[in-house]
Amino acid sequence: MTTILGPASFVMGGWLGVTRDPQMLATLHHLGYPEYFASISGTWKILGALAVVAPSLPRLKEWAYAGFAFELTSAALSRAAVGDGVGDILAPLAFLGLVVASWALRPANRRLATPAGRDSDSTSPVANRQLALDAQ
Repeated sequence: MTTILGPASFVMGGWLGVTRDPQMLATLHHLGYPEYFASISGTWKILGALAVVAPSLPRLKEWAYAGFAFELTSAALSRAAVGDGVGDILAPLAFLGLVVASWALRPANRRLATPAGRDSDSTSPVANRQLALDAQ
């Protein structure tokens, strides 16, 4: 459920940014960001949501989740910087909780392989060297 709700909110927010919704632009102005930021942020939100729900691409998913975390913490800090109320500051952090839950609860086949799991996918030279030493 969290893997649907989290990305869905980013698709909606992304769409509002890409289409330059007047309310989205007013919020950007309030926070001190230029209008073109709506298109950039909106595009990345949509692409991140697609990456999270894609059936494979675990490394890309990790980057998408990281991007969501950067986006939401930046939103909270931006709200605080302009003196918005506690509710406006906490709202993106609540969505961050949803994103973290989605990340933590994703199925094993959508996670990056770990060296401890002895998966051959590891691209870390240190992990591969350790695996080679363990095999001897």
